[in-house]
Order: sequence, then structure tokens, then C-alpha cells
Amino acid sequence: MSTANPLPIAYGFFQPMLDWQSALAESWLQAQGVQLQMLSNWHHPFVAVHQELWDQWVAHFGGGVPLDA
Repeated sequence: MSTANPLPIAYGFFQPMLDWQSALAESWLQAQGVQLQMLSNWHHPFVAVHQELWDQWVAHFGGGVPLDA
């Protein structure tokens, strides 16, 4: 007498689920990469503004010559 599995599940049953998870993870990583790229693009103008304000402050209160010149 052999014991049969009452709910036989074929091995290929998990493949569509794994494909879906892989596609979801890939799209999530692509979206994260786009967000980091946008953050990097926004960062550069703020760095330039900060440097300009620092130079003005140093020129006014630090003797007239920016220190990084």
C-alpha cells in the first residue's frame, strides 16, 4: 500500500509565482534607481547654492576673500 499525496502539486507550479516575484523585484529596483538618480540631480544645484552663499558670507565676514579660492 503506497501513500499518495492528497494534494499533488507539480514542480512547475511555483515557477509563475517566482517569475512574478522576480519581475516585481526588478521593477522595484529600477524605480529605486530612478529615485536615487533624481535625488542626485537635485543635489548638485543645492551644493552650488550652498557654496555661493558660503563664499558670500566669507567675503563679508571673513575679510573679503573666500577661503577656497
